[in-house]
Amino acid sequence: MSVIVLIPAAGMGRRMGATVNKQYLPLNDRPIVGHTIALFDQHPLIDKIYVITPVAEFEQCRREVLEPGNFHKVQDLVPGGAERQDSVRNGLLACAAGPDDIVLIHDGVRPLLQPALIDKVIETVRGQGACLVGVPVKDTIKQVVDGCIEGTPDRSGLWQAQTPQAFRYSQILEAHERAQQDGFRGTDDASLVERLGQPVMVIAGSYRNIKLTTPEDLLLARAFLDSPEEVCP
Repeated sequence: MSVIVLIPAAGMGRRMGATVNKQYLPLNDRPIVGHTIALFDQHPLIDKIYVITPVAEFEQCRREVLEPGNFHKVQDLVPGGAERQDSVRNGLLACAAGPDDIVLIHDGVRPLLQPALIDKVIETVRGQGACLVGVPVKDTIKQVVDGCIEGTPDRSGLWQAQTPQAFRYSQILEAHERAQQDGFRGTDDASLVERLGQPVMVIAGSYRNIKLTTPEDLLLARAFLDSPEEVCP
């Protein structure tokens, strides 16, 4: 049984306001996506890594990320799609895993994942099935329509989904194929499995595991890298 990681890194990053796509922005000593790949390349339970990025950026990715990183588990670059869901489906088809292999899907611009959480994710998939990393919502959430508040849901049952999200290969491939057939667009990979009526477990993650989307996120990431890491729950 292999453990395979798909890293979608095909986003344009318009909210970052940079002249290059956000995954290539420098974070201390290397591009953001380089930090992300290193997390899995150095982890003993990971067998293979596929990086999903636009074809036009293949050469840039090799030159600025893969060659300097000297990664050993990256198998190939996979062409990105029109949207993230298309990119992940391309990665699933490219990796050609066995039905019972475990697939972790992790955002390329989420470089602060704790290695101990990778262990927990793999353990959970093996024992209980599909899972994702998440954290309880800290702020009050408002339901808003046309600028007017229509409701305040009880936040005690609300969690913020993060990545990695992990599945058996046959399960997540079927979920993506069914979504494509039905014209369904989900906001994450877990939602594609959920709509098939299949359970997805949640693993308590870390508030440090942020997705770098805005310039403020970059400032936070640099601060986190410069500070001692918290103990994984």
